[in-house]
Amino acid sequence: MSKRVHTTASSRLKQDYLRIRKDPVPYVTAAPLPTNILEWHYCVTGPEKTPYEGGYYHGKLVFPKEFPFRPPKILMITPNGRFKTNTRLCLSISDFHPDTWNPAWSVSTILTGLLSFMVETSPTLGSIETHEYQKKQLALSSGEFNIKNEIFCELFPEICEEIKIKLKERGEHEVQQTIPNTTSSGHEENEGLVGSTIANLVVIVGFAAFAYTVKCVIRAVGSS
Repeated sequence: MSKRVHTTASSRLKQDYLRIRKDPVPYVTAAPLPTNILEWHYCVTGPEKTPYEGGYYHGKLVFPKEFPFRPPKILMITPNGRFKTNTRLCLSISDFHPDTWNPAWSVSTILTGLLSFMVETSPTLGSIETHEYQKKQLALSSGEFNIKNEIFCELFPEICEEIKIKLKERGEHEVQQTIPNTTSSGHEENEGLVGSTIANLVVIVGFAAFAYTVKCVIRAVGSS
């Protein structure tokens, strides 16, 4: 019986994978592990005009052998300011609420529901309250966090390349912002050094002229 149920879950998830490849969920990319179709990983690209814009959020769905008759565990791996990381999320589409689960729901339905709840502010078990500024800062650092994860890079190579390009562009932009300031500072320092040298020369010449004048006065007094 257990083997038959597992076969049913695998068959259903394979169908869901083909469906999600053909008709992707907006802002979400998802794929199962090559060695375990019951464990899926997803990447949410932060929607525009939200605190998550520009961010990449890695998480996973762990399906039971009884799927689609029982719901999956839903976890977020990337720090995001909305959900605790590596913690089961209490949602109506997760294993926290088997009573509200509908076997007709697909992986696409689950990911759509997750994204919808992520951009809301409703609290639940596994969610946290974070200021929008902190969420935006986490969005900026999310890409760098994810490319250190081997599973993420294995399942989402195109997203990894996209992240690396953005990080390179950001680094070049920061360098360009720094160089003019350094050049300007060096130019100002050089100008200050030249000005100080000229001022010292003027003082020395003035002192020498004064000394020469005093010496001439002394000689004139002595001669008289």
